[in-house]
Amino acid sequence: MPLKMHCHEKGISMNKKMKIIPIFVPHIGCPNDCVFCNQRKITGQKNVVPGKEYVRSIVEEYIKTIDEDTYREIAFFGGSFTAIDIKIQEELLSAAKYYKDSGLVDRIRCSTRPDAINDEILKLQKKYGMDIIELGIQSLDDEVLKLSNRGHNKRQSIEASRLIKENGFILGHQIMPGLPGSNKEKDIETCIESIEMKPDMVRIYPTLIIKDTKLYDMYEKGTYKPLALQEAVEISAYIYSLYRVNNINVIRIGLQNTDSINEDEDVMAGPFHPAFRQLVEEKVYYAVLLSDLSKMNLAGKNIVICAPDNLISYLAGQKKANINKLKEELSIKQIYFKKKIDDIIEIYHDNKKLLSFHKSEIFKNYLNMQ
Repeated sequence: MPLKMHCHEKGISMNKKMKIIPIFVPHIGCPNDCVFCNQRKITGQKNVVPGKEYVRSIVEEYIKTIDEDTYREIAFFGGSFTAIDIKIQEELLSAAKYYKDSGLVDRIRCSTRPDAINDEILKLQKKYGMDIIELGIQSLDDEVLKLSNRGHNKRQSIEASRLIKENGFILGHQIMPGLPGSNKEKDIETCIESIEMKPDMVRIYPTLIIKDTKLYDMYEKGTYKPLALQEAVEISAYIYSLYRVNNINVIRIGLQNTDSINEDEDVMAGPFHPAFRQLVEEKVYYAVLLSDLSKMNLAGKNIVICAPDNLISYLAGQKKANINKLKEELSIKQIYFKKKIDDIIEIYHDNKKLLSFHKSEIFKNYLNMQ
């Protein structure tokens, strides 16, 4: 089913549903074997090169099921799209461009490597209507990139980002906290330096250990230790808040559970959770609520939190985890929620307003607490 956007994405109304039409391109263009990557598992595809007819069949199948008022994007996934053979790129892009020109899809996006971007490549993408280019920068620490066998450096990520922006494309960044040789400080510095490049959107993927990867071998030998789930949530919450206060849309947090990647079969270790973003969001909201409410004497009292409908699940937490923790921590008798249509969060006791703040202040307040 089409999903509503979490936040405003460049050029898209916040209230408009969006549907991604995924075209999985095998890892044939990537010159490196990154320690964390088993691209066949990530994309769920064997190394069979898709052609124009494959693109058409996927798009036609999806279009039949998409409502007319839905924003539609064709997305070339695989992580190294602009590194594959030019003739293959042109064949795939020409098929996508047909649907964009005919008005059946709105935009085209791809994901690729920083070292697979230059002026000539971008001219080709522009010719065929590419709109969004997401860079797998992963880290902006050269030591971490080397230990991860990424095959590119920080300078190339900066240069690629500059070229993409200068040529009028929408820029996306993908970062991976918890890579070999990294730590919380390096992950936060990657985020800060990413913000300086002004990406329009970001994906945060805490590092997982997938079977049949070099990282799994390192884990088995004891030379790599993955982030614990709560560590990953804590780091991601801080990074996420930094992006949010800088008005950068975080479109994904955590690798998704699919038929090809799941916790039981393919994820051997690391901070996997099927609702990882929810954990991150609710951590931020809980911390801010606890900080504000702890300044008041609420023992034995009932309170009502009035908030926009789309924030209530984060405020309450999964299975009311935040509610239960707040009640226990502050001896609150009961916490109720009431939906409201504006973006102001208000907290009441006996119809008396205790505090109020705009939802945009939450992430700034969270960072100030750290």
